[in-house]
Amino acid sequence: MTVQDKATGWLNAAHHGALRRIMFHALARECLCCPAYCLMPDHGHFLFVGYDTQSKQRAAVRWMRREWNLLLAPMGLQHQPYDEVLDEADREREAFANVSGYILRNPLRAGLVDAWQDWPYSGALFPGYPKLNPRKHNFWIDFWKAHHKHLRFGE
Repeated sequence: MTVQDKATGWLNAAHHGALRRIMFHALARECLCCPAYCLMPDHGHFLFVGYDTQSKQRAAVRWMRREWNLLLAPMGLQHQPYDEVLDEADREREAFANVSGYILRNPLRAGLVDAWQDWPYSGALFPGYPKLNPRKHNFWIDFWKAHHKHLRFGE
C-alpha cells in the first residue's frame, strides 16, 4: 500500500504502534494473521493469511485501509493498492517463508539498514500471540503451531 504521492515523513515509532493496533483489529475481525509486514518510508507491505473458512482478507484490507487513511490524514493512501494473491506453489511452507523474507528484507534492499533485523518498522502480528517475532530463530515453528491450533478449514 503506497502513501499518496509517495509522501514521506509519517513513519515513526508512534505511527508504527498505531498502525499495529489497526492491523490487530483488522486481523481479529476477519480470522487472519500476518506473518510478515514491513513499513517503508512511503509505503507498506503486508502478508495476510487466513485460518478459518470465515476469513475475509479483502474485508480486512478495506477496513485497515480506511483506518490507516484516517491515521495518515491529510495525505492518505493511493487509491489502487498492489494486491497479489499467492498461487498454490507460493502457499507451500518453504515458499511462504521466502515471500515473508522478501517482505522483511525490503529495508535492506533499499539501503536503509545493514541487516533487515535492525529495521524497527517490520514484524509479524497474530492476535493472541504477542511474542511472535520473525527475528527469532524459532519463529516459523511457533507461527505454524499457532496457525495449526486455530486452523478451521474443512471441519
